[in-house]
Amino acid sequence: MQQLADFSLISQCPVFRGISENEIMELLNKIHFQIKRFNKEEIVAYAGDTVQNLYILLSGSVKGEMIDYSGKTIKIEDVEASKPLASAFLFGKENKFPVTVTALVDLKILAIPVPEFLKVLQMNTQVLKNYLNSISTRTQFLSQKLHFLSFKTIREKVAHFLLTRAEDKFHSIELKNTQQQLADLFGVTRPSLARIFGEMQKEGLIKIERKTVTLLNKEKLNELLING
Repeated sequence: MQQLADFSLISQCPVFRGISENEIMELLNKIHFQIKRFNKEEIVAYAGDTVQNLYILLSGSVKGEMIDYSGKTIKIEDVEASKPLASAFLFGKENKFPVTVTALVDLKILAIPVPEFLKVLQMNTQVLKNYLNSISTRTQFLSQKLHFLSFKTIREKVAHFLLTRAEDKFHSIELKNTQQQLADLFGVTRPSLARIFGEMQKEGLIKIERKTVTLLNKEKLNELLING
């Protein structure tokens, strides 16, 4: 059997969650797979490439980026070790990477060819259930992301971001992202984002104290989304 990383890490992957390390070892012993390595800033896959393998990050992290209608690069998300890449795009007519995937650090990836992964799904019903749950979750995430990208102005994107994080029951949220990470998420420069936060605070829509943002007027924030 080819040399693998820690089986406990693979068992944390959503696709293999609830499967013991011994079971994972037995399953992988029955199929063909590869361990691929990528250097920092190396392209793992380009948007539009056919998804030929189930990729699971064994170490490191990657970023997913796409080009919007104006030609601007927009960061979609970062993915860290033990999570799969493009798992919702293994099958179907357009089974292509929706984003360009780039290594943020040196990586190690478990690559299971689609025909071999089909064998795993047939051998283990828990993996099948996990996979179906995983792709459903990914589809929902991408749907929400597309909705987010449909907002034209930074103000709309910020309002949507804050309202989504706060939900109906909270009025304050803790920002876990740095300003640069948020700017990348919104597809804008950091000074532009800081200006919008400053304007919204002056208008009495929000209050910012260090990493805590309090939503002072949810009604007006919602109006930004409705009226643009």
